[in-house]
Amino acid sequence: MGIRLPEMVVHAKKSMKLMRSSSSISDQANKGWVPKGHFAVYVGVDEKKRFVVPISYLKHPLFQGLLSRAEEEFGFDHPSGGLTIPCNEDDFIHVTSHLGRS
Repeated sequence: MGIRLPEMVVHAKKSMKLMRSSSSISDQANKGWVPKGHFAVYVGVDEKKRFVVPISYLKHPLFQGLLSRAEEEFGFDHPSGGLTIPCNEDDFIHVTSHLGRS
């Protein structure tokens, strides 16, 4: 007779697996690698931090608002060559955390 793990333990294991895979994406993204279906953005006003986000964020109105701010600030010819979003890192994380839930 086998022992069955409670549902909570199974859910915790799945969450840990997702956290490990997303952290490995972050580690590789910091080295310049971007996984298929994602793109890199630089976030910050003075000091820029690189984030890798899913392409699906592009169609979300909240993210489009961030892109509009970037267009107003930099236009389409930014000196760094990358997509830079001029907002506080905490604000960016707050917005993208809501996008990840939907």
